[in-house]
Amino acid sequence: MHQERTRRVASGWTMLPFNLAISLTGVGLFISGIALAQGRAAEGLGVFLILAGMFVFAFSALMLRGHFTLQPNQARVLMLFGEYTGTAREAGFWWANPFYLRRLISLRLTTLEGAHLKVNDKGGNPIEIAVVIVWKVRDTAQACFDVDNYQDYVKVQSETSVRHLASSYAYDHGEEHEITLRSGVDEVSHALRDELQARLATAGVEIVEARLTHLAYAPEIAQAMLRRQQAEAIIAARKMIVHGAVSMVQLALQELADKRIVDLDEERKAAMVSNLLVVLCGEAEVQPVVNTGTLYS
Repeated sequence: MHQERTRRVASGWTMLPFNLAISLTGVGLFISGIALAQGRAAEGLGVFLILAGMFVFAFSALMLRGHFTLQPNQARVLMLFGEYTGTAREAGFWWANPFYLRRLISLRLTTLEGAHLKVNDKGGNPIEIAVVIVWKVRDTAQACFDVDNYQDYVKVQSETSVRHLASSYAYDHGEEHEITLRSGVDEVSHALRDELQARLATAGVEIVEARLTHLAYAPEIAQAMLRRQQAEAIIAARKMIVHGAVSMVQLALQELADKRIVDLDEERKAAMVSNLLVVLCGEAEVQPVVNTGTLYS
């Protein structure tokens, strides 16, 4: 694996006057050579000056090619005849060896919005999942030389990580105290970020953030799962209603006994409990029946 090395380069503003002076020298020699070549006495010297001027001008053009600029959060990987020589990271106007092959690398944050993937969760249920990943290049040498195309590498490894993550967690119904995709969004996002960082470390990429953006059952089981969730919600609501009704009945019997309003035998207590539970737990409004006789008639 390669490791980034910082390469110091010359200031472009310092080298620019020198390179322009070489260019003007080449132009001057060329013009002087043409003037001398017109006279027969110095024809040979004129030809020489013309050739020298052309050579100097070509050399100045080569030197001017060494100038380059860097914006903030940009870097240029410098290679000389296939060998990595270093990376220039500082923003500004610079000059380097004109024979350097310079590859521009962006160090800015990049957002990758993944497509909606259809995968199976831990329980084998087909689900749809999508993520958004924020990443940046940390090591330019690894990004350039250790993988073929680091941007494509990030996309492929991201999809692989999402599929592996989805198969490691249940969508919504796991075991007791088990993290699920739906209830443990923060934990799942941290796990996704850690796995992506481990996979992309060889490409010199740093994962800044990874979050789930879409999570749903696949269309073929969505209706069945919706009915299941509705049934679970109804059962939970019924449990709460029954618990509250029993507490109210217990309180009513306790108040009647403590204040000695009426003494009820076990049969009448059972009838009272039954009536109160029907009133409190029933969905429809109960019509009261007034007893105009005695308690036992």
